[in-house]
Amino acid sequence: MTRVAAVDCGTNSIRLLVADVDPAAGTLVDLDRRMTVVRLGQGVDRTGRLAPEALERTFAACRDYAAVIKEHGAERVRFVATSASRDAENRDAFVSGVLDILGVEPEVVSGDQEAGFSFTGATRELTGRPDLGRPYLVVDIGGGSTEFVVGEEQVRAARSVDVGCVRMTERHLVRDGAVGDPPSAGQIAAMRADIEAALDLAEETVPLREARTLVGLAGSVTTVSAIAQDLPGYDSARIHHSRVGRDRVREITEWLLRSTHAERAAVPSMHPGRVDVIAAGALVLLSIMERTGAEEVVVSEHDILDGIAWHAALAGG
Repeated sequence: MTRVAAVDCGTNSIRLLVADVDPAAGTLVDLDRRMTVVRLGQGVDRTGRLAPEALERTFAACRDYAAVIKEHGAERVRFVATSASRDAENRDAFVSGVLDILGVEPEVVSGDQEAGFSFTGATRELTGRPDLGRPYLVVDIGGGSTEFVVGEEQVRAARSVDVGCVRMTERHLVRDGAVGDPPSAGQIAAMRADIEAALDLAEETVPLREARTLVGLAGSVTTVSAIAQDLPGYDSARIHHSRVGRDRVREITEWLLRSTHAERAAVPSMHPGRVDVIAAGALVLLSIMERTGAEEVVVSEHDILDGIAWHAALAGG
């Protein structure tokens, strides 16, 4: 058994998992799992650079995580950075800051690598379940990009496309410096067209319609599940491996797109950092379900973060 720390730094949030991993037994036991919304990708789609205030928010979270990693005595640390830091001109400032704080250099991974981590994290514990047919289609709806992976036990095809809840919100739903409250029909139509074009790109590489089980990852999907269950607060245990039908996803998405900021913020399971971007994320999920014909999505709390932890244990750091 190996104690590892995995950090996933995306466009919207940075997350930490400290876990005991036993590859021989096929077990991963959480010791600490946490998430901080830092919005690292703030403005990247428009400026091509990481904003100074976004970097400082991210470094503050890294300092907190360094203390947690030390407290648990993790033997190996792996830090993976995804879409925003891939795209930014000044990503060297990000890399050097993380190295100073955590003592490891962030791996700015490709979309295909990101997809592989997500697939491992999401599907390793689904193997052998007769109620979930294969191949799986794993979709990881992030802040700046969405990863699509089809496979059985191993990845067969993967593609990352530049649609995510933050990128779509900033590109289509912001007017006069603020998110539309609620957005106009024209804004929604433009966002939907962008998502459909990205699905066309994904389908050039990944056989989206061959999958028998759709597995959805990340905050947009888990929040939709929490809303579908009318949870009084965010409850990981009830969200993990929950199933949400396509009609219910459509109902929630339509409500989110016509709701005000105050109405979304009043949802008890809504993280404050997702209030402005959840409508775009839900629309990405709905569009995927409609494109693939999936009747339901299996929601997983285990995702790229768990995949990073598995790979850290298996690869020796």
